[in-house]
Amino acid sequence: MEVAQYRVEVDEEVRSKFEIPTRAVVLRRIEVGKMRSDDRFREEVYAEVRRRYTLDSVKDDPVFRAYRDFYWRIGIDPTKTRPSSEALVRRILLGKGLPSINPLVDVCNLVSALTGVTFSAFDLDRVSGNVRLTWSRHGERFLGIGTGEVELTGREVVLRDVLGPISIYPYRDSERTKTTPETRNVLLVLCGVPGIPLHKLIEAERMMLERIADSARAV
Repeated sequence: MEVAQYRVEVDEEVRSKFEIPTRAVVLRRIEVGKMRSDDRFREEVYAEVRRRYTLDSVKDDPVFRAYRDFYWRIGIDPTKTRPSSEALVRRILLGKGLPSINPLVDVCNLVSALTGVTFSAFDLDRVSGNVRLTWSRHGERFLGIGTGEVELTGREVVLRDVLGPISIYPYRDSERTKTTPETRNVLLVLCGVPGIPLHKLIEAERMMLERIADSARAV
């Protein structure tokens, strides 16, 4: 597996309203379908989440609070659409566990629950051109993973390539660019929002890369 940093360009129209830190890395020559599931790490994360939070206290965590505040600012009610990492933690606290998607996404979901940092994972070979953080365009269409197609309003912050949005930032990724067991090259984006320090994203990135490397080596 080869790892390289990736720069997500933030459009001036977004930067002028929000100070959004991001981190992104490209993973090449990784066979997602052959990665090993790490059941021990899963149980460690579940135990730590249960030790750290209750259903009442989770919303007060500074990282989840930052995501919630950002949601309000972009017109999303976080009591109805939970921040992705908070939703993962709540599933664990409710005893539901985390669904298995593929070994790569499963590892990232566990790290997300542990650190609170939301991520997006894309099949790099399905991404066209450079990825930018921009406002959506009124009327453009977006098909999210496991959801129906929606028409965007122009008020959403999105990650996009030259073909259109690949993620409604920071909570829903595109069906077009999702990772699968056949994925060989991956773009991982750590989704920061105002109030989350850059070092928090760097810590989450480091943990994700370590865990992904362990799972890939254990094939």
